[in-house]
Amino acid sequence: MTTDLNHPLLAARHVTIRFGGLTAVADFNLAILPHELVGLIGPNGAGKTTVFNLLTGVYHPTEGEIYVGGVATTEFRPYQITALGVARTFQNIRLFKELSLLDNVKIGGHIHYKYSGTSAVLRTHRFQAAEAEAEADAIELLRIFNLHTRGRDFARNLPYGDQRRLEIARALAARPKLLLLDEPAAGLNDSETHALMQTIHDIRDRFKIAILLIEHNMDLVMGICERIMVLNFGKTIAEGSPVDIRNNALVVEAYLGEPTEAVEL
Repeated sequence: MTTDLNHPLLAARHVTIRFGGLTAVADFNLAILPHELVGLIGPNGAGKTTVFNLLTGVYHPTEGEIYVGGVATTEFRPYQITALGVARTFQNIRLFKELSLLDNVKIGGHIHYKYSGTSAVLRTHRFQAAEAEAEADAIELLRIFNLHTRGRDFARNLPYGDQRRLEIARALAARPKLLLLDEPAAGLNDSETHALMQTIHDIRDRFKIAILLIEHNMDLVMGICERIMVLNFGKTIAEGSPVDIRNNALVVEAYLGEPTEAVEL
């Protein structure tokens, strides 16, 4: 997968998806460059998570093309897109709650640790070396999120905010070039959200990745995103810097339902 700063990691061109007679997303266009931090916002039902599902192969577009590192992924399955360097979290947390924190993160990175079924059964040197590497990598990711002391605990025993962080750690285990975060601040209190803002910045810089996030918390979006796209009823109604979006009349109207001259998004 290319990391040329002049070429997009991900490009969506004129992407449309219809479910029966409903057009959920219409003529969506997006290009994300390496190391960018981009926000995708809009009212409930605007089509944001549908866009994530299109970009990650959960849905296939009715029209348009999607490219990851220059590779057309329109017909790819999710695991194939993950192998190209795209990982995601979910609006509703999807952890393996009956497994440990360590095992959750190791599962996220499984595509990088290769050994045969026979090696696993016989516990060969190759298997043991791969498992040791996977565990060391998982512990380091848990350490970044201050979860390393609970590595052997079941994921279901974590507080909600820590489950959110664990899901991000698991996504990072796939070693993505592009990380998609679907409402990472959902259910977090103000102090947790502030810490998350710093964490998102830190992981972008530490892992040298690009990040695309969906978020309803405007303080977080305006505070960390370099560029913001706004969807409403499946259509892009605005794109620009946080200042541009904050002062865009169409965005204000989409959120409040009526035009207004003064609003704090």
